[in-house]
Parts: sequence; C-alpha cells; structure tokens
Amino acid sequence: MTTTLPVPVAALTHLDVLESEAVHIFREVAGEFEKPVILFSGGKDSIVMLRLALKAFAPAPVPFTLLHVDTGHNFPEVIAYRDRIVAAHGLRLHVASVQDYIDSGKLRERPDGTRNPLQTLPLTEKIASEKFDAVFGGGRRDEEKARAKERVFSLRDEFSQWDPRRQRPELWQLYNGRHAPGEHVRVFPLSNWTELDVWQYIAREHIPLPQIYFAHQRPVFKRSGMWLTAGDWGGPKDDETVEMRQVRYRTVGDMSCTGAVDSTATTLDAVIAEIAASRLTERGATRADDKLSEAAMEDRKREGYF
Repeated sequence: MTTTLPVPVAALTHLDVLESEAVHIFREVAGEFEKPVILFSGGKDSIVMLRLALKAFAPAPVPFTLLHVDTGHNFPEVIAYRDRIVAAHGLRLHVASVQDYIDSGKLRERPDGTRNPLQTLPLTEKIASEKFDAVFGGGRRDEEKARAKERVFSLRDEFSQWDPRRQRPELWQLYNGRHAPGEHVRVFPLSNWTELDVWQYIAREHIPLPQIYFAHQRPVFKRSGMWLTAGDWGGPKDDETVEMRQVRYRTVGDMSCTGAVDSTATTLDAVIAEIAASRLTERGATRADDKLSEAAMEDRKREGYF
C-alpha cells in the first residue's frame, strides 16, 4: 500500500493556489445550494470557470447547467465556440435572449445602440423562472472597482438587486450561502484572479479559445477612441470610416460596446507578454458601457447585472 503525502504549500505555484481556491468554491456551492447555474458566454473567463468546474467534479460530470444571456449582437465566432463546448461536454445550456424581449416589447433599443445594459431583465427573469439559487459569474476584482467590492458569495435580494452594504465577511474562506426564499447568491470563483492569471492558466492548461482573442485582420471603425466591429448592430454611422486593421479582443461581449485593440499577438506567449506590459485594465481599454459614468458598473450591478 502506498500513501500519497500532501503537497507542501511552499511547493505550489500561484496558479495552483488560485485553482485550489476555485475548486473549493465550486464544491462548497454544490454542497450548500439546490440549483446552481454557471454563466457561460464563450469568453475567456467563463471558459476558465468551466474548466475549473470540470476539474472540481471529475470524473463525474459538472452537476450544474449553463446560462448565457444572448444580446443578439454577440460575435458569431464566440457563439459558435460556445455551442461547440456545450456539445463536447454534454452540458445543458439555457439561453435568455435580449432580442426576444425587444420583439415582445418588454425592452426597447437604446439610442446609443448598445444592448449590454438590456441584459439585466432577461437575466433576472431567467434566474427567477428557473429558481436558480446560486449563479456563478466570471467577474474578477481586477476588472473594475465595483467588482472589486464584491465578496466571493454575493447575496441578491428577491428582485436580484445587490446592496453593497449587505456584504458578508469571508474570513478564512468561510462562505455564507444563507438566503431567504426568492433570494439567490452570485458566486465569483475567479474573484482573486487577474487578467494575467487567466491567460497564464489558459496557457498552462492548453485551453482552446475563440480566435478573436488573437491578432487578426478585421474591418473596424473608430468610435470614442475604440475600434469597433462593423456589423448588423448599427455601426458604422455615415461619418465613420471602416478600415482593415490587425487587432485582437481582450474581452468579448456585445459588439456595440466591445472594442478591439491594435495588436501583433498571434500566440498565447505573445498575448501574455502584451498583457504583462499593459497599464490599462481590459474593461478600461475595451468596454464603452463602463465609461458612461464613474459608477456605471455599480449602478448596473445594483439592478441585477452580472
């Protein structure tokens, strides 16, 4: 009989520590909640989150379903990737469609054309109708200051609203999942990760990604200092000129407000080097909806946004 000794903490890399923490969070939720769901968009953070969930329960399947709020203006490459991953792992995907809400008259297109803020109602109604009591999100504290305020377990009231004053202490990684009927908890297993950690983990685990994360030639036009992809969502306007540029995306989401960055990084190593040298966060560099006001993200989160 052989005995496996525990790995000394000092021998663990920072990625090992982050992975271990996230796996612990997934297992904690599986033990505390009745109907969790993982938000999965096909973006790099949700891809890493799913990989961690697969590891947490292997060789058993992930005991949760997935949920994507589709704005109708997502990048086609990312939607195709999402569907391939769901099929490859035999998972069930719920889709809450912003377009359906617009068609039914429950939501209206915004004058600025962006649909990101319109995701809140489809998301919160789907959570309520499916009675999800824990919702995993890929948010990280390094992304934006409102996200930096969130605990790993973040309580939402019966209207899916967040009150920063009701944050619970999480000393010694003790998570409090207590909630009343109708309330739910948003869970952020990547809270303590940085963008660079995510990319280094993707490289270590050899995780495939949608190709738009790597530098490629693309028709784009400039608006508010960002390169946006031309498409059926409404851009460009008459006074905006489309040009071919070599760009890549640091984050993916609704095409109307997600900007590309000029880049020559065609490989994982090149992307990691680029991120390590950057002085801008990914959201600060590429998300127009976060620039609407100083408190744009916190306002949306209070209403029930991711």
